[in-house]
Amino acid sequence: MEDTIAAIATPYGEGGIGIIRISGEEAERILDEVFVPAFNTDDGLKENRKLMYGHIVDPESENTIDEVLAVFMKGPHTYTGEDVAEIDCHGGIVPLRKALELVYAHGAVPAERGEFTKRAFLNGRIDLSQAEAVIDLIKARADKSFDVAMDQLQGKLSREIQKIRAGLMDLLVDLTVNIDYPDEDIEVITYEAIYEGLRRAQLSIGRLLASSNTGRLISEGIKVAIIGKPNVGKSSLMNALLKESRAIVTDIPGTTRDTIEETLSIDGIPVILTDTAGIRETSDKIETIGIERSKASVGSADLILFMIDGSRELDEEDRFIAKHLEPVKTLIVINKTDLEQKVDLDDIRRLADGAEVIETSLADDNGAEIVEKTILSRVMSGETQQGESVLVTNARHEALLKEAAQSVGDALVLTDHKEPLEIIEIDVNQAYESLGEIIGESVGDDIIDEVFSRFCLGK
Repeated sequence: MEDTIAAIATPYGEGGIGIIRISGEEAERILDEVFVPAFNTDDGLKENRKLMYGHIVDPESENTIDEVLAVFMKGPHTYTGEDVAEIDCHGGIVPLRKALELVYAHGAVPAERGEFTKRAFLNGRIDLSQAEAVIDLIKARADKSFDVAMDQLQGKLSREIQKIRAGLMDLLVDLTVNIDYPDEDIEVITYEAIYEGLRRAQLSIGRLLASSNTGRLISEGIKVAIIGKPNVGKSSLMNALLKESRAIVTDIPGTTRDTIEETLSIDGIPVILTDTAGIRETSDKIETIGIERSKASVGSADLILFMIDGSRELDEEDRFIAKHLEPVKTLIVINKTDLEQKVDLDDIRRLADGAEVIETSLADDNGAEIVEKTILSRVMSGETQQGESVLVTNARHEALLKEAAQSVGDALVLTDHKEPLEIIEIDVNQAYESLGEIIGESVGDDIIDEVFSRFCLGK
């Protein structure tokens, strides 16, 4: 934190602009030494937050390195909470490299991964969950995941965690006073009051945990695998969902030899769609490898679209595939309803008892919209709608919420049995600390380092 750090804050390569970010006590001095304004000004660079046009010049050789825009921003109202300077160079590798080398030569040190955001956290400008939202915002692949990350960056999750912790802190204060000063003239806390306080915390934590599956799918994307025997319309469904001809469609069974993966957005939800090779018995070595990959895709999928040709009777290949499915995450898609139907719906439902069944005719462009709506309903589960409640998207947050829920649950059992307050206080304190780790108020250096190691340089 005593060093002044610098790094390139934009992607490497050719572009319209490339930004060098400097943060620390020496940011203003370094900028003054390497930047020469194009126009004379009495204020120089000391005028806070004024973007100025000029050149990066090596003071020793007097060589001009690049034509730039530069700005100095006085802390603490900056991204890091420190003095920050930024230099907008031409977006090429050479001008950025030369300008950065000059900044290093005048006292800055290379920033580590995520060090700018880490300083924002250590300086108290954001908490740890907000810092993690920064990387989610950068990696967002669809509108909904972007919106959830923005909510967390603005402190929506943090405020909910702080609210739960405040309730637990009130409970801890009452417990501590009654434990340490039993003979003083204070209000004696009852087991009923303890139970009510714990129950409120349990319900709030439970609501957050209930959102974690939806939050994960919105953040990471829902994995959808299209499976079935050859020539039932798997590639046609993929093309219909993508609205482009991505997969080859022919009447020849076994055309798709390998899994094809594409990402699309359905109503702002990222969907990772996998078209698999038809699962069947074959002596073709290449097709066999594709079939094995298809089986692996089934295991990792959040939703399985099991396609059946409605114009053909069910056979052993259909039944063989059905044996490998989990009905709870399977949608049976009966295709080719434009042809004479030879399948029995009751037989199909028995293939995967409990699985939802829909009918499509992809040759007539009928059915893709129904599939899209079903995918959305699986993500939202009909319960948690983004914008109505806080969504938990981070696996670390989910694990800590589970720890807090366990501690609160244990404390409730102890309270119900009217165990000594000293024992109850241990579990209440553990829940308070677990929640504190989410926002970084009670977290070790190793966790902090691990979180920021996921960031890119310059952020």
